[in-house]
Amino acid sequence: MKRALWLPLFDCLADPPAVARLAADAEEAGWDGLFVWDHVRWREPVTHVADPWITLAAVATATERLRFGPMVSALTRRRPAKLARETASLDLLGGGRLVLGVGLGSDRFAGEFSRFGEECDDRVRGRMLDESLEVLRAAWSGEEVRFRGEHYTVDGVTFLPRPVQRPGVPVWAAGFPGNVRPMRRAARLDGFFPVNLSSAEEFADAVGQVEALRSDDGPFDYVCEVEPGADVAPYAAAGATWCLTAFEPASLSMDHVRGVLSDGPAVR
Repeated sequence: MKRALWLPLFDCLADPPAVARLAADAEEAGWDGLFVWDHVRWREPVTHVADPWITLAAVATATERLRFGPMVSALTRRRPAKLARETASLDLLGGGRLVLGVGLGSDRFAGEFSRFGEECDDRVRGRMLDESLEVLRAAWSGEEVRFRGEHYTVDGVTFLPRPVQRPGVPVWAAGFPGNVRPMRRAARLDGFFPVNLSSAEEFADAVGQVEALRSDDGPFDYVCEVEPGADVAPYAAAGATWCLTAFEPASLSMDHVRGVLSDGPAVR
């Protein structure tokens, strides 16, 4: 099982050069990945928020081995054609190390949809997300893209250069276990990140549900989330291929992040 830091880009971490330095130190300490939250605002008392894509570009140039990516990005807030260019460029910049985490997002944390006039209906956003993923997959192929959906259109455009990774950037889908739609979506992609779980037993159940929905036996990642210092061995036994060490915004400090980073990713 691989280990990664999962950072909210708020307040003390709303500083791309500082996060890039953390990424370089994490690579030196033996961590396998560094993933970042993707938000345009957060609830009080958070006041400072960094852009994830600019921050990830800094991470890409500061590291050589570390996997990185947004975890997770609500694609309905982004135009798929622009995202296709951004993801290909970022994968090239990092030499093929980008992972794209995707999900519906939620308005309840900070009004990120309602305050900006974005779509708030989960069902509509689900259809938008699926269309975006179709466009991205087609764009990463390097072939001409012709797509006409309910929400997006691409009329005969070729997206070059392609990402380093083939057939494209790995995509992990987040979702609530028990909700079959995100699990079906994840089963068609490259990984599943079940959120809001309270135990390794619940994680194992989510793994089993998605495995039952998958139609091939190719590489697939199951991603779990733990608090700093938690015992991750039960999650590894439950099928996790990646484990993200998470940090709460309310107690976020640079000293705390550096302390966890320095402890290293060894399974306890």
